[in-house]
Amino acid sequence: MAFLVVGFIVAITGGLGNALVSVNLPYLQGSLGVYSAEIQWLPAAYVMANVSMNLLLVKFRQQYGLRLFTELFLVLYAIATVAHLFVHGLASAIAVRAAHGMSGAALTTLGLYYVLQAFPAPHRLKAVVFGIGFSQLAIPMARLFSSELMEFGEWRGLYFFELGLALLSLACVLWLKLPPGDRIKAFEKMDFLTFALFAPGVALLSAVLALGRTVWWLESRWLGYSLAGAIVLITAALLVEHNRARPLLNTRWLTNANIARLAMSVLLIRVVQSEASGTVGFLQALGLQNDQMMVLWWVVMVGAVAGMTVSALTITPARIPAQLMFSLAVMALGAYLDSDSTNLTRPADLYLSQFLLGFGGAFFIGPTFVSGFGAVIAAPNNLVSFSVMFSITQTLGSLLGTALVGTFQVAREKYHSSILVDNLTTLNPQVAARIQSGGLGNLAAAATREANILAYNDVFLMITLVALLTLAWLLARHLWSICVTCQPKPAHNAQTGMANVSLNNSGSR
Repeated sequence: MAFLVVGFIVAITGGLGNALVSVNLPYLQGSLGVYSAEIQWLPAAYVMANVSMNLLLVKFRQQYGLRLFTELFLVLYAIATVAHLFVHGLASAIAVRAAHGMSGAALTTLGLYYVLQAFPAPHRLKAVVFGIGFSQLAIPMARLFSSELMEFGEWRGLYFFELGLALLSLACVLWLKLPPGDRIKAFEKMDFLTFALFAPGVALLSAVLALGRTVWWLESRWLGYSLAGAIVLITAALLVEHNRARPLLNTRWLTNANIARLAMSVLLIRVVQSEASGTVGFLQALGLQNDQMMVLWWVVMVGAVAGMTVSALTITPARIPAQLMFSLAVMALGAYLDSDSTNLTRPADLYLSQFLLGFGGAFFIGPTFVSGFGAVIAAPNNLVSFSVMFSITQTLGSLLGTALVGTFQVAREKYHSSILVDNLTTLNPQVAARIQSGGLGNLAAAATREANILAYNDVFLMITLVALLTLAWLLARHLWSICVTCQPKPAHNAQTGMANVSLNNSGSR
């Protein structure tokens, strides 16, 4: 029980601090006195540091131990948070997010190891689902009590809570130690060259995905330069690794069909999960505040816990494809139920759909990790490659999903707004009466609100379509693998097999 509790605390610390900031970006923007584009550097800094540190994390664990890594960066995280409490500025806030990203890379893995210790060997698959799934509870948890934290100490309430989480996790790790593992000399000089190329490339890519929608993709020249730089740096890192005898990133393994399909499916599912950000935007467009959505977030939390629990209780290697497809079907249904929203829609109307989306999102993460980790067990040298691939598809996938949803919503809002405005003419008696009673400004605000509602409905339909297409792709691939497995062997192979059986039998006699 101690290992399970510590595993939960450590895993939730890896994501909750960033979740608290992500769900309160508009408020933090006001408290820092910065523009909307500048505040987007906070989630971008977390992703930059998190993905980059995953590249070194596995080898650091092999050579020095994961606990040492965690202790070092938890102390760094705590120091950065304390400094931000005294020096409240954008630079210090970015430093806290970067420090959290570095420690979060270790905390998620360390939480998994602690949870594994809490389960007996026959139930290790269940432990994997819980260990990976705990971090998925960060966003709904952040929405549940972030308002109370800000009432307690305004923006300092969030950071005091972050500091408390970091210190609590540090105390837990120091108090309850994992069994010692073998130590080997893992690092090579070329590893640091790869890191020097890969880390800034990922940083530039994260910046593009985080800020592209805010500063707009085609209007800021630095976005193009950053994307070009990211492509050059990441490609250079992969070329270095491709020609190494003992690569940090095994490019040949990462590009084989099974791993590439796994990465693509996880990325697409992450895009589907971004429906939650669309729901928040939709409710905010109706003028609702977080306090008015509290019951809705409890429903999402219950759905996530239920999805994680059902996944853990039902997981077996043979059921993983079916579980992934089931999670996609559940999320597609949830997104579709939201696609007929109107200006009369309230949080109570979204309970079922958001429960399904929370359930499906938590249901898929464990089977996805297990399906990829099976390939690592067959080739343990690819553990670093799998860790980086999983981190990129999870963390960068979230940024990509949010960017796609936001961009699509803006484009559709402009489209619907143009149609609505074209039909607003004073020759229409209802329009004339509306202008006379409320003024032209009120009419324009109502038109903008309706255009946003129609745009969010289009977003929900788009996510439904992505989920269904991903489901169809996984189903077709699964049926194809069944057909290939069930094909009869060629005749000459069957004859050879019979001959071998005869020889073996005669030898035994």
